[in-house]
Amino acid sequence: MGRLFLISLEGKIYSCKHCQAHLAVSDDIVSKAFHCKHGRAYLFNKAVNVTVGIKEERLMITGMHTVSDIFCVGCGSIVGWKYDAAHEKAQKYKEGKIVLERFKLTGPDGSRYWVAHDAHMGGSDADDA
Repeated sequence: MGRLFLISLEGKIYSCKHCQAHLAVSDDIVSKAFHCKHGRAYLFNKAVNVTVGIKEERLMITGMHTVSDIFCVGCGSIVGWKYDAAHEKAQKYKEGKIVLERFKLTGPDGSRYWVAHDAHMGGSDADDA
């Protein structure tokens, strides 16, 4: 295995809660209105220090999507997913974007997000789309 090189971000940074690898900046947030099985999730234009898993079809709240899990390169934890394709025209804006689960992140102020008691247990997606 080779040496691990991580990208360091500047500004208001969201990091992996396990290894503190930088993942995204608040300026790249598209929406904070997404939900996952652990509670809230944020839609970002881009993320760093992640690897993309295998594409798969998932039925989410807003319909069928082709998505890939996103893994932190620092520790290997699943931190969210990438929208590879949306099957409904109204959902095309998600394509190529990244969803990071808030529960798996440390926020810009060092805060952690705990699992909500009313977290969705089914598919994951935006509640406003």
